[in-house]
Amino acid sequence: MKQFITIVFLLIIFFSCNTEIKNKETQIISTNKKKEYISLSRARYCDQLYGFWLGQSIANWTGLVTEMDKIGNIGEIKTGDFYTRANWGKQDQPSIWGEGLPSDISDSIDFVFKDQSEIWGSDDDTDIEYMYQYLLNTNNTYILSAQQIRDGWLEHIKAEEENYLWVSNQKAFDLMRDGLLPPETGNPSNNEHYEMIDAQLTTEIFGLYSPTRPDVAINIAHLPIQTTARNEAEDISKFYVSMYSLASKKNTEISMSKRIHWMANEARAVLNDNSYPAKMFDYTQKLYKSGIKWEQTRDSIYYRYQVKQQDGYDITSKNLYCNGCFASGINFAASLVSLFYGEGDLKRTIKIGTLAGWDSDNPTATWGGLIGFMIGKDGIEKTFKRQFSNRFNIHRTRQNFPDNGIDTFENMAKKGLIIVDRVVKEELGGTINKEENTWVIPQRFED
Repeated sequence: MKQFITIVFLLIIFFSCNTEIKNKETQIISTNKKKEYISLSRARYCDQLYGFWLGQSIANWTGLVTEMDKIGNIGEIKTGDFYTRANWGKQDQPSIWGEGLPSDISDSIDFVFKDQSEIWGSDDDTDIEYMYQYLLNTNNTYILSAQQIRDGWLEHIKAEEENYLWVSNQKAFDLMRDGLLPPETGNPSNNEHYEMIDAQLTTEIFGLYSPTRPDVAINIAHLPIQTTARNEAEDISKFYVSMYSLASKKNTEISMSKRIHWMANEARAVLNDNSYPAKMFDYTQKLYKSGIKWEQTRDSIYYRYQVKQQDGYDITSKNLYCNGCFASGINFAASLVSLFYGEGDLKRTIKIGTLAGWDSDNPTATWGGLIGFMIGKDGIEKTFKRQFSNRFNIHRTRQNFPDNGIDTFENMAKKGLIIVDRVVKEELGGTINKEENTWVIPQRFED
């Protein structure tokens, strides 16, 4: 009996000691969790924001030359064979509304530049983003309210004359004038154009306000996106916002091409696997990896999604004007062609985007802004071996801004930096190191 009691007593001691050891180990593990931080130079970021506006302007105006020249041969409007690389530098062909004439921007398909004595004009790919940045600063915030968005639209967008709004943007504006607030302006029950490309044009910049943290970028872009978009169009806009946020994660040990593909694969996570945007991404990437030319990939995308209507993309069956040439889906797929095949090279990406077809100024502006941000002002000038105008006229398309609408990329970059400061401190839980002029941004917890 004594022997039995002794054994039991020893077992109790053993298990209690073992439990104590485990508890101590747990405490050590919990106290050893370390936060990963990324330090970013504010001066460098300011140069990158300048590069965003400059790169976007170059790409936007270059893409405008071929906007809606080539949309396929389905429905009442037929535009013949798509462009190929052989068309670069050649005569521009009329757009679907060109009345038989080439673009009034350039009669040949080539880069469009503004010299230092000239002024860049705003367009629908740049002006709403400019307006959102202005509203964020004047309201001292980084998340716009529904009322602030509506007030901004009504203040800065012309109501009667040419206002450079189309489809979902125009419908949302009309609804705002009738008293409706976002996000109801993008609700499919109110806005029949909710699946058009518009939200992509207006919200990419929010990714730059949340460096390295796409989760936060998507959160602060949520209401601006839903102002005009829902469902797949909304997810596609989130993809672009994610790409822009991830552009801050600079890894000098890998090439621009690898960085671009890493960013794209990371942003792919915001797309529902069963949705047509995810399937478009996977299909386009697969064709790129197969080694075929970009023209073959573009033609295959046209056939798969507009002719055969596969993967749930059924725009053609809706018999829309120009076969849905403004739709977010087909333009998303076209943008992936220039992204993958451009491989981070600014000139090559803009060229492919310009020649790919459909709303060609939009993908070019998107990737021109992204790559322009990644390489900065100096990188753009080095790429093109020249200097450019730094002035920007927002009043070409919008109204009621200071200084008669004339701004500079330097000033626009500094205004963006102020917003990033707010996001870093108030949303990301980061700090500003004033001595080193850097942001210190927490990333994630790791064991």
